[in-house]
Amino acid sequence: MPVTAQALSTETRLHVRGELFTPLPEGALWWPEARTLIVSDLHLEKGSSFATRGQMLPPYDTSATLAVVEALVERFAPDRVISLGDSFHDRKAEARMDDGDCERVRALTAMTDWIWVEGNHDPDPPEHLGGRPSKVLRMKDIIFRHEPTGESGEISGHLHPCAKVLSRVRALRRRCFVTDGERLIMPALGAFTGGLNVLDEAYAPCFPDGGMMVFAMSREAVIPVSSKRLIPDRRRPDLGQWRLNTEKHRKG
Repeated sequence: MPVTAQALSTETRLHVRGELFTPLPEGALWWPEARTLIVSDLHLEKGSSFATRGQMLPPYDTSATLAVVEALVERFAPDRVISLGDSFHDRKAEARMDDGDCERVRALTAMTDWIWVEGNHDPDPPEHLGGRPSKVLRMKDIIFRHEPTGESGEISGHLHPCAKVLSRVRALRRRCFVTDGERLIMPALGAFTGGLNVLDEAYAPCFPDGGMMVFAMSREAVIPVSSKRLIPDRRRPDLGQWRLNTEKHRKG
């Protein structure tokens, strides 16, 4: 049964350029007025890509990522799904997908109007998997593109935003949505995707008006996070500088 407005009444809502969206704990975005589900950075076949370079990750990321998307499509019964770029991890990803996962993608694209927005990792989407391509998609006052530019009304991905949050007990790191009400950056949904801390300088040009708000994903909800609780990631030590300082200490 498709989800109803009543079922969403207690969930977090976000406004982008006057349009109302519901961020979901799975990392997707639901646009109820347009009956549109938005996902970003699936990075299908990332595990097999690493395996070709000798880094043996478990080969289950595509299956796990598709399971999340399937559950969301079943729950919301959208008229449209927008996959917001980097749907495939590299240009040979589709060739590495097993037949069962290809069938699952074809089933998803046959159920709804599926749009593959072009990402920096993506080839043109394989025609035999269904769906239709788009470099940039515009609907009403909303612009869907992969890489953020700071344009008003823009919903993008690419940066894989994560928030490191200081709690009373310890620091927690969670994927998150980032917005200022005029534009929004989505988290990566792919099972093996990492994330870039929202305090990184890369976010500054994406929100030229300031006022960035962070909504972190927990297992069951999306929760607003005070900027006062955000902390940067601990940087890896500079071993070269450490050796230089050690040598100076020895000589001194």
